[in-house]
Amino acid sequence: MSTLSVPPVLTSPRDDAIQLYRAFKGLGCDTAAVVNILAHRDATQRSFIQHEYRAMYSDDLLKRLASELSGKLEKAVLLWMHDPAGRDAIVIRQAFLADVTNLDAATEVICSRTPSQIQLIKQIYHSKFGVFLEQDIEGHTSGDHKKLLLAYVSTSRYEGFEVDREMALKDAKALFKAGEKKLGTDEKTFIRIFSERSRAQLAAISSAYHDMYGGSLKKAVKSETSGKFEHGLLTILKCSENPAKYFAKVLRKAMEGLGTDDTTLIRVIVTRTEIDMQYIKAEYLRKYKKTLNDAVHSETSGHYRTFLLSLLGPNH
Repeated sequence: MSTLSVPPVLTSPRDDAIQLYRAFKGLGCDTAAVVNILAHRDATQRSFIQHEYRAMYSDDLLKRLASELSGKLEKAVLLWMHDPAGRDAIVIRQAFLADVTNLDAATEVICSRTPSQIQLIKQIYHSKFGVFLEQDIEGHTSGDHKKLLLAYVSTSRYEGFEVDREMALKDAKALFKAGEKKLGTDEKTFIRIFSERSRAQLAAISSAYHDMYGGSLKKAVKSETSGKFEHGLLTILKCSENPAKYFAKVLRKAMEGLGTDDTTLIRVIVTRTEIDMQYIKAEYLRKYKKTLNDAVHSETSGHYRTFLLSLLGPNH
């Protein structure tokens, strides 16, 4: 489901490695060439290019890119060079270790991924950083937010589309009793249901909740919880209903108002390009009456702009 507008690639990873080496040589770096090659290669090709580069020049391409590029472009390109699960692991780790811990980014990545994606992220996380993802969650988060994330990464959920209607009604009732019906909130029930039910099942619970109580489960979560815990629950819930719509909104928020939240812009575009970008673009256009490409174009500049737009593909 990649949305890369890949022109028929007539080059081999070896040719690409040679072209990159040439782009780095001499005074300054031919950034346009670097962007043009890397933005149009899929995960497998990028991995082959790295192998070829090392074999031919006894040099690490990632380190070379880090020394040749700078700023936002460097950040985006380096993240892009990994495969999806490797990228997610890096984003989460960086979010935990940032000077100002970016718990929103870590929460977004964890709570928007499928169980099989999370399994892969956990393996790579441990092999890359020598700690378990659970240990980092334990060390950097607290309270109900921590309980939710730990439950979410350690529970294996069903990934199919079948739902159990009876159970959805029961869960909707339990959530109502745990939240809107009582004084205070029984967070345990929210954590249990949100971390154990499949996406399809959660969407069914949400619709049962609306049918039974007239209000939306999303509103209930907003009024009953707050802070990072609320952010985690809402991410899980929105991604169970429509992940593309969720990410379209995250992108919109990153570009709204004065200044641009480039960290978010890079994170979402780079991590979703090979997953569901064409759906995100469609949702963005539907909701905001402007193409995502046009929005990104007006918020960015230079090679950084060219790189992000290349990942987004044609402007429909």
